[in-house]
Amino acid sequence: MRVHTKETQSHLTPRMALDILQEGNGRFIKNLKAQRDLLGQVNATREGQWPFATILSCMDSRTSAELIFDQGLGDIFSLRIAGNIVNTDILGSMEFACKVAGSKLIVILGHTKCGAVKGACDHVEMGNLTELLSKLQPAVYQERETVNQEMRNSKNPVFVENVSSINVRRTVKSIIERSYIIEQMVETGAIGVVGAMYNIDTGRVEFYDDVQYIKDEMNPEFSVADLRH
Repeated sequence: MRVHTKETQSHLTPRMALDILQEGNGRFIKNLKAQRDLLGQVNATREGQWPFATILSCMDSRTSAELIFDQGLGDIFSLRIAGNIVNTDILGSMEFACKVAGSKLIVILGHTKCGAVKGACDHVEMGNLTELLSKLQPAVYQERETVNQEMRNSKNPVFVENVSSINVRRTVKSIIERSYIIEQMVETGAIGVVGAMYNIDTGRVEFYDDVQYIKDEMNPEFSVADLRH
């Protein structure tokens, strides 16, 4: 499989980029791989890179986006941090990826059984990790399904997964609200932003239909203003 060029990247739409990732995950869960000459891709990308998507995922060793979506060298920008949280540095990286390097899609990828989410659920405090986990606390407090206070901790897998899902949805909206560059590119349809969850038991990625912010022929009425309500 050939690497993306400036021309092939420019011809992609956000929806097409999403389709490529979904197809790649389909191969992954079937234990299939696209045929690639990795050394050839090294040579092909030495003068430049044209990744079609940017993926923010957790640092968990089981959640490599390149493997999960069966992508090669130069295909995606991969941003990784515990709990797939967003901060100013990550926002700046996303802005570069889309505005400068031409990526068509931003994916916020959470995963099941996330250790960072479990830590936030248990209100863990430990060195610099304390500040990182504090960014997950809003998702913990927003979880309303678990009423019994004794069940609102990492020992309750349902609570943990609910918090993980909420965190993905909050992060998707947050990056659009906090970045004028990303907001405008989503508004014009130049890029899309979506949320997804990786299941570490099955290898399958579930893309959330309710947080797919792509303005195209399938969703022509979408406006960033909709996120304000």
